[in-house]
Amino acid sequence: MKLIPLGDRVVLQQLDAEETTKSGIVLPGQAQEKPQQAEVIAVGPGGMVDGKEVKMEVKVGDKVIYSKYAGTDVKLEDQEYVVVRQNDIVAVVEE
Repeated sequence: MKLIPLGDRVVLQQLDAEETTKSGIVLPGQAQEKPQQAEVIAVGPGGMVDGKEVKMEVKVGDKVIYSKYAGTDVKLEDQEYVVVRQNDIVAVVEE
């Protein structure tokens, strides 16, 4: 199966959360914050959304940071994804 986003939506796969703090303290699963950094898995076509022309500015493979409480969590074939609107993505991470 494959997720194909519609309109200005983007499918993200979260990157692994840090399991230790900078000082070396190991965090149990419940104490770990949901990561806000993810990799773009699929991008919608953009086009007219809510009466406005939307140009998609991210592409598959980009690493991005998105709003903390944005999106819809989806589980498909034992993989977890987050589907967000493009305007919920706040930055593209370049290495």
